[in-house]
Amino acid sequence: MSLSMENNFNLPINGKKRIVIVGAGFAGLKMARMLSGSKYQVVVLDKQNYHQFQPLFYQVATSGIEPSSISFPVRKVFQNHHNLHFRQTELVKVNGAENTLVTKDGILRYDYLVIATGVGTNYFGSQNIEKHSLPMKTTSEAINLRNRILASYEKAILTEDVAERAKLMSIAVVGGGPTGVELCGALAEMREHVLPKDYPELDFNQMKIFLYEASDRLLNGMSDKSGRDALRFLQALKVEVKLSTKIEDFDGEKISLSGGKFEYIQNLLWTAGVSGRVIDGLETTSYTRAARLSVNEFNLVDNYTNVFAIGDACLMHGDTTFEKGHPQVAQVAIQQAHRLAKNFRLDESKWVSFKYKDKGSMATIGRNMAVVDLPMIHLAGGLAWVMWLFVHLMAIVGVKNRFFIFVNWAQNYFWRDQNLRVLIQPFKRKPVDN
Repeated sequence: MSLSMENNFNLPINGKKRIVIVGAGFAGLKMARMLSGSKYQVVVLDKQNYHQFQPLFYQVATSGIEPSSISFPVRKVFQNHHNLHFRQTELVKVNGAENTLVTKDGILRYDYLVIATGVGTNYFGSQNIEKHSLPMKTTSEAINLRNRILASYEKAILTEDVAERAKLMSIAVVGGGPTGVELCGALAEMREHVLPKDYPELDFNQMKIFLYEASDRLLNGMSDKSGRDALRFLQALKVEVKLSTKIEDFDGEKISLSGGKFEYIQNLLWTAGVSGRVIDGLETTSYTRAARLSVNEFNLVDNYTNVFAIGDACLMHGDTTFEKGHPQVAQVAIQQAHRLAKNFRLDESKWVSFKYKDKGSMATIGRNMAVVDLPMIHLAGGLAWVMWLFVHLMAIVGVKNRFFIFVNWAQNYFWRDQNLRVLIQPFKRKPVDN
């Protein structure tokens, strides 16, 4: 029996209540899959048609794995799930009074709206840093970062100016969280084992790797032991860690540091902060600090009765254990999506409030160098590194992706080499002379 279709989005009109999920990250994808076969019509919207595995962006940026290995087509996930639908478009505005979304491709009606848009890079109001630094929040940004790093060495080998060469070869990373720490470790191992073979004419003693952190320790979201162990591992890899050091400005050539100091570097990688995405149409009073949506224990957004937010995009009030909000990590997003999806399968009177179960945190710094915080134990070194590999490999979407990542990791471990150091620039059409 054929069903009538809704204009613009080619969705079946079948009498089912519609849940629209904005964002196909960890939270959005998990919730959609949990609602497969439910009484709802579930529509996922995203600007990209693939899910991105963000914890491994830094390995794409440092030529460790292929971009396609951490990207998985959303439509493939939804195959054989007849109540799940995906539409590639961008949200423009929410019209809560009419329960509609304005997108770049038309207007979409919803019965329930779930915001799972994640977060963007926070430059703390510095336009210069935003303009000149290199972020790493998407697969395309990770590819751009890889291109920038490789292009810098190609330029360095062509210049005879020693100071200019050192400026091109050196890299500064801002932010001492897991991303910054893991990125510095990967860059340091490239400097030691990979790049000298590619560029034997360059003196890699000139290549400095700096890690700047505004607080007095690394890995603030993890234990003090993890912070100290991460610092020890990075120092062993000859990364120059600068704690209690704030970046005041960056003009593309010179980094201005707190205390009136300067460093001359062209490659500044920004991992220092995140901020939510303000959505046009939502009440301004629904937002709290860092532009995160304020939600109750059921992830319901303040001032609304049918708009929810999950993952990094929200901050749950009322939980005395996490007064400043839950950690902005994948496990929180996944658990919130799981709980909300289960609640949607229940009568509203039987909904269960969200409680975060901390399964532990981990970060890797280099070969046989990692830190793991479990609820009852802290690990550092080789065993922690193996645990990190296993957990991340199992979290990857798709058997084929896991296989290719495993092969890349094995090659990097046994031969300390990668085959992915290729500069693929975006296509630019040449102007046509009249």
